[in-house]
Amino acid sequence: MIPTPQGRQRAAAARATLIATTATMLLGAGSAWSLDLERPELREFIAELEANDGFETQYLDTVFAGVESKQGIIDAMTRPAEKVKPWSEYQAIFLTPRRISGGIDFFREHETQLRQMALKTGVPPEIITAIIGVETFYGTRTGGYRAVDALATLAFDYPPRSKFFRGELRQLFLLARDEQLDISQLTGSYAGALGPPQFIPSSYRNFAVDGNADGRRNLLSDWDDIFASVANYFVVHDWQPAQPVAVRAQLKADATRGDTANELVMRDTVESLRRQGVEFTTDLPAKAPAMLITLAGTEGTEYWVGFQNFYTITRYNRSPMYALAVFQLSEAIADGTRKTDAAP
Repeated sequence: MIPTPQGRQRAAAARATLIATTATMLLGAGSAWSLDLERPELREFIAELEANDGFETQYLDTVFAGVESKQGIIDAMTRPAEKVKPWSEYQAIFLTPRRISGGIDFFREHETQLRQMALKTGVPPEIITAIIGVETFYGTRTGGYRAVDALATLAFDYPPRSKFFRGELRQLFLLARDEQLDISQLTGSYAGALGPPQFIPSSYRNFAVDGNADGRRNLLSDWDDIFASVANYFVVHDWQPAQPVAVRAQLKADATRGDTANELVMRDTVESLRRQGVEFTTDLPAKAPAMLITLAGTEGTEYWVGFQNFYTITRYNRSPMYALAVFQLSEAIADGTRKTDAAP
């Protein structure tokens, strides 16, 4: 059949639209632009770094002259896995045979350091291992964005959280000066998190510790410092040694407590949840803080009760799915190491 002139025009228009759409998508995914050094909000930020923190104008202008704002960073910030995936899909990312076996191997490689840190702080070695496993696959995926690009993009071109990220950008400059790092060479996640443990700059400055007493706090490549800093973060955020993290639960037929919005607030106790018809097993006392977590699992709704240590994990990342993934990965790693210990 020979197409009519109108048909050929429609087909040509459709092809043109497809090409234009594809080009826009490709350009948008990788597009970047240099920051305008004369932007009022940038000049104000630079002036504050000069006046409040003693940085020199020439240094700041040189750094920002090389900064790029990147669309990919903004895109990633708007769709983190914790917000767009159900638990069934999120769990499948982190509870894989490869990540579990990798965690067992990593644990064995650093077992002496991890066990020493656990004895010192009360934070189990498998929890420290799981944090690094979830964050960066045991230090192998620490992020390819320049931290100054990531934080400047979010500070000046992502209005929903610009105030927070301007604070983190300031902390990055202070961190680079504190630790004698080249700010232009620091790389990390799309949110400016650094190293195998993915500390944002403020957490790096506030919670990093010198694990081997060499006078540096190196969270980029020094495992002694990394393990000590992750453990310290947990201790500061009230980790309870030898206490449970979370247990599976179910609701009684006449439960007065229904599905929750998973607010990360310890409003309930072991006793109050049981009074509301939540069934679970724990040796913790009746007055121990607890929270009910409701998640969409592969076989339907899952109920979990999280205790203080679950809440502590959420201080690392404000997500109940993140905390549960860390906990379950830590359990799998601990189980795997016990099995290899018992093998003849």
